[in-house]
Amino acid sequence: MELTVNLGDNSYPIFIENGILSKTGSYISRIFKGKRIMVVSDDNVFPIYGKTVLNSLSDYECHTLVLPHGEPTKSFQTLPKIYEAMLTAKISRSDLVIALGGGVIGDLAGFAASSFLRGVHLVQIPTSLLAQVDSSVGGKVAVDLPQGKNLVGAFFHPKMVLIDPDVLNTLPQRYITDGMGEVIKYGCIKDASLFQTLKNHNSFEDLKPELPRIIYRCVDIKRVVVEEDQFDTGERMLLNFGHTLAHTIEQYYHYTRESHGEAVAIGMYQITRIAGDKGLTPKSSAAVLKEVLTTYGLPFECGLPIEDLTGAINLDKKNLNNHLNVVLLHEIGDSYVYPTTVNFFDGSGMM
Repeated sequence: MELTVNLGDNSYPIFIENGILSKTGSYISRIFKGKRIMVVSDDNVFPIYGKTVLNSLSDYECHTLVLPHGEPTKSFQTLPKIYEAMLTAKISRSDLVIALGGGVIGDLAGFAASSFLRGVHLVQIPTSLLAQVDSSVGGKVAVDLPQGKNLVGAFFHPKMVLIDPDVLNTLPQRYITDGMGEVIKYGCIKDASLFQTLKNHNSFEDLKPELPRIIYRCVDIKRVVVEEDQFDTGERMLLNFGHTLAHTIEQYYHYTRESHGEAVAIGMYQITRIAGDKGLTPKSSAAVLKEVLTTYGLPFECGLPIEDLTGAINLDKKNLNNHLNVVLLHEIGDSYVYPTTVNFFDGSGMM
């Protein structure tokens, strides 16, 4: 399956195919005529898939950098290590960086590629469900600061995205669950039939035969949204459903408790619950969402008073001059941006 993100000079193809990892080199040759490649990965992914990718790139001079897995790696302090590795490998502006990993590696290697020599070609090969359906597409790259998530970043589109659903067979269960948070998000914001498909299955294993089609649908939704709003000023805000609370939960626990997808699940449910209490969304939406989150092993609460999180919301990059845009649901499958302030969360009780 193939999609194209149509952004003029920044357009790029996305290929979704079982087993595509072993054909990486032939796909790369379509968009890259240079010789030198830097593969950035992590110590979970590279031992499993590094050899497959490197074997397919035998026509190129390949260099590798393997970083520790996990969100704490996506920090400003990691960037000098990447730049140093790129300098040692003599990476130039005509060379290529491949991000082989989940969302952390995609964001981190992507930001390094965007800023090294003011921009080196980038290919995303996402190996987690979350990265396949969401973070590898759209051109957002970033690192975290101690004060908040993704506070230093850029818009930098890849030259290509290669998605191999087969790699999900080696993912630990928690990373599957994590990705399902973003899959459910897409159903909530744009596609009631996708949401219904998820609701009609009783587990991820039951859903598995439909996975390539579901990945394709999520990527296609994001493609359309990104084409309409490349720089996140309007329609693209809908992709942040649940994320305002999610980022603050992640930061509160220093990225060591809830994963991103788990935090998004909590954020989606809680904001829908609060909106239901305020008459801004049907009360039934929260209950239906909770049911689907539970089916796929996702949490819907974190046990914190909302007051503990509002300090971090004040620093969120979506909160400008105490003007906060939150994403709410007209109904499942139809979302909208609601302008408010951090006071929206007052009196909401335990999250």
